[in-house]
Amino acid sequence: MFIKSRLLLASGVSLLALAACSSSDSPSVAGSAKHPIAATVNGTPISEHLVGMMLKQRTDLGRPAGAEARKTFIDNLAMQVIITQEAVKKGLDKVPEVSDRIELGRQSILIDAFVQDYLKNNAVSDDMLNAEYEKIKTQTSGSEYKARHILVESEAEAKDIVARLKKNPKAFESLAKEKSKDRGSKANGGDLGWFDPRGMVPEFGAAVARLAKGQFTDEPVKSQFGYHVILLEDSRPRQVQPLEQIKPALTQQVQQQNLKKLFDEMKAKAKIEIVQAPAPASDRTQEAKPAESAKK
Repeated sequence: MFIKSRLLLASGVSLLALAACSSSDSPSVAGSAKHPIAATVNGTPISEHLVGMMLKQRTDLGRPAGAEARKTFIDNLAMQVIITQEAVKKGLDKVPEVSDRIELGRQSILIDAFVQDYLKNNAVSDDMLNAEYEKIKTQTSGSEYKARHILVESEAEAKDIVARLKKNPKAFESLAKEKSKDRGSKANGGDLGWFDPRGMVPEFGAAVARLAKGQFTDEPVKSQFGYHVILLEDSRPRQVQPLEQIKPALTQQVQQQNLKKLFDEMKAKAKIEIVQAPAPASDRTQEAKPAESAKK
């Protein structure tokens, strides 16, 4: 399909999904004075708070979370503790690749906690939402169009279609069903519905904007997808959904923007020193050979 995907309220930065923990990371199972102990494994406590969190997640999914589920969770956590203890005995937590992954998991959890804490303490105000909504209204000024098109591979075929339409303009739908290469609109007689011309390839959007209602292009419109014959059925001022309908998505967009601004400020204040990457092992081997030859 030749229509470019456009997300009105989607930010290019996915700042709210930063905590991508590896499946190999095991949860913290230790108890404390604040959180009673659910079980111990070789002296290592399993926190009742953690078990409760897992049961709540199960309840939120609409699944039963009774005594049997609690026992299953504790059994699973106990097995994790046993395996973790054996891994530590072997010193696997000191292996660079493993310790790096552990550190990445730790960082991921802390990042998620930081983001959630920020969102909790920095709620998006109505003033922020209204300001962002006004920006969207400004950006969506202009017109949107309802059109049909027939997409073919060659200019000659497109010109033939134009010639046939000049003889019988009402044949557009039947010709689209017969000739068009655009599978998304072919079955509907080339119907594209209402669209923003900025969401189309430039050549198509410009051609539609030049047409009068009920007019079709008397010359084929060339794009990267082929040759288009376009019929404009209607146009109207570009519309924006009421604020209440897009409030959740708009709130998330403002949160993303605020987080990105915060992260950019944090990065600007940080002292970042990038060390030059070491030469690949193969290069070091080649450098060593001349030195060995000189010794001989």
